[in-house]
Amino acid sequence: MTISQNLAVPAPRTGCPMDPSPAYRESTKDASIIRVDLPFGDECWMVAGYEEVRSVLTDRRFSADATRPGFPLVSAELKALAAASRSSAEFIDEQEHLRRRRMLTPDFKAKRVDALRPEIQKLVDEALDTIIADGGPADLMAAFALPVPSAVICLILGVPYRDHEFFEERGRVLLDYDASPEEMATARQELMEFMYKLTLAKQEQPDDGLISQLLETGDLTVEEVTGSGLLLLLGGHETTASMVALSVLTLLRHPEQLDLLRNDPSLVKGAVEELLRFLTVAQHGLGRVALEDVEIAGQLVKEGEGVLCMLSSANRDDRMFANGDTLDVTRDARGQMAFGYGLHQCVGQSLARAEIQIALETLLRRMPDLRLAVPFEELKFRDGSGIYGIKELPVLW
Repeated sequence: MTISQNLAVPAPRTGCPMDPSPAYRESTKDASIIRVDLPFGDECWMVAGYEEVRSVLTDRRFSADATRPGFPLVSAELKALAAASRSSAEFIDEQEHLRRRRMLTPDFKAKRVDALRPEIQKLVDEALDTIIADGGPADLMAAFALPVPSAVICLILGVPYRDHEFFEERGRVLLDYDASPEEMATARQELMEFMYKLTLAKQEQPDDGLISQLLETGDLTVEEVTGSGLLLLLGGHETTASMVALSVLTLLRHPEQLDLLRNDPSLVKGAVEELLRFLTVAQHGLGRVALEDVEIAGQLVKEGEGVLCMLSSANRDDRMFANGDTLDVTRDARGQMAFGYGLHQCVGQSLARAEIQIALETLLRRMPDLRLAVPFEELKFRDGSGIYGIKELPVLW
């Protein structure tokens, strides 16, 4: 039996802006999988429970290829971009995507990231040196949360940091569901041209960055390296920046949890897992499309039908995390799925963890009296973005 709750996604957040939309969990109280409406008239299935989401994300009968017909996209603009990609030379099938992913994995494994920790620490300290020297108030988003991960991914890839404003601004457009198809297409084209020219330059003058390393293997064309480099560049700064800023804000809103971290810095590593679970900045879920008929929780999903996996709700599922709506920095949250799950989980998750851990530990140590410079109610959040975040975070210390 098909169950529909007449729910339109993405659903707005209500109540506390730090919490995901309660509509997802409320709509799936009586059924693990339901039909929902997408913004441009299509429908898809939605799952919001932890076990159901994990089941879909680990099932090879579901594809993560957004260019396949039926793949659930939560904005008409993204649907238009997917259609354009399907008819262009940039289209690659899922097996090719996984082959390229395996080539990138060694550079983002925990051992490699551990070797980068001194560099990350240096960038964090330099950013805080500047903030402290300038005096407060300061916008922690613009002066700290964004520039640090941008500098780190530039260092890894071999992208000149002087270009950070260019790719940050255009990357923001691609994540903004309120942007027009023309704006998104222009931003995408400009970013592709930027990365293509940079890749050609690395071919002539290689360095120690990942772009040069990919070229030197000889297994990828310039165009393929361009695409892989661009995905890493965009994915390597925006999500981490949002997580750092929102984590700081969340801790300021939970002073008892903040005190625990200040009194025992050894809790930071586990606290980051809990903050990833609690916040889950990929706010509109992960899409999949069925490659054949599949049954989920007793419901038949037919070949070609899309499924939205709501990570934000799955990570608040009380069946997996007791009192899931409560922040507890002492919780064992290692099963959280903020980075996805299965074959397609975020390749840069070890790097993101290291950046957030170092940023929070250093910030709390160097700014023991950190506090908001404006009332919480005046803060503006990025509701229309695929990556949830905050526009500005004015603080004093």
